[in-house]
Amino acid sequence: MEVTQLKLPKLVEERLARHRSYRRQRSVAANVARFAWWSAMKGALKLLHRLEIRGRENLPQQPSFILVANHSSHLDAIVLGAALPLRLRNQVYPLAAGDVFFETPRMAAFSATFLNALPVWRKNFGAHAVKELRSLLIDEPSIFIFFPEGGRTRDGLMQRFRAGVGMLTADTRVPVIPCYLSGTFDAFPPYRRFPRPKKVTVDIGRPRLFADVENRRNGWEYIRGEIEADVRELGIAAEARRHGAIR
Repeated sequence: MEVTQLKLPKLVEERLARHRSYRRQRSVAANVARFAWWSAMKGALKLLHRLEIRGRENLPQQPSFILVANHSSHLDAIVLGAALPLRLRNQVYPLAAGDVFFETPRMAAFSATFLNALPVWRKNFGAHAVKELRSLLIDEPSIFIFFPEGGRTRDGLMQRFRAGVGMLTADTRVPVIPCYLSGTFDAFPPYRRFPRPKKVTVDIGRPRLFADVENRRNGWEYIRGEIEADVRELGIAAEARRHGAIR
């Protein structure tokens, strides 16, 4: 019994490190878990939130690419993931707050196994993490789901983007797909414990490439501004349509 108690913390620590790793190990169990999870989420979003996907033709046929969107709800990553074909489930990586989704062993196991999420440590998102994520995008077929605001809005208004999307894509041929999510704040705002059955829509914009943009601070800021403007433009049209101004 004493030997087991001594080994258990080390075993838990090793599993936690594996779940937090950016180099995800493939397994049949994880593949089945993700198939079940995303199948269930697609069905639930259609049934409970009448999910509408506009601009699906703008999605690249194959990875790698990044979906970038406004962020107001824990539904957001699930909605964007549901817009993708189920066959890509093992290549979809939501970039999730490490202090929320990877803090405890159980939550980390769920996030890595079912969501296939990768941790972003908001207070310690350094050069090493950026290098690893860029390498994953370039070296392996990968789809990142990324929210450049850095956190969920508390009032439903889109916040200023941070430069992370530029740090990931400057001087690469990885397309950035701007998206706008509407209805997720009404359905599941940060102050609610459970979602409400409200309609949710995702508008998918045209891909952007930044292969000729310098991988330095001024390049990152340029990409940040361009993608933020694209998402805001999608949002203006989406909100106008939502309130009946245009179809």
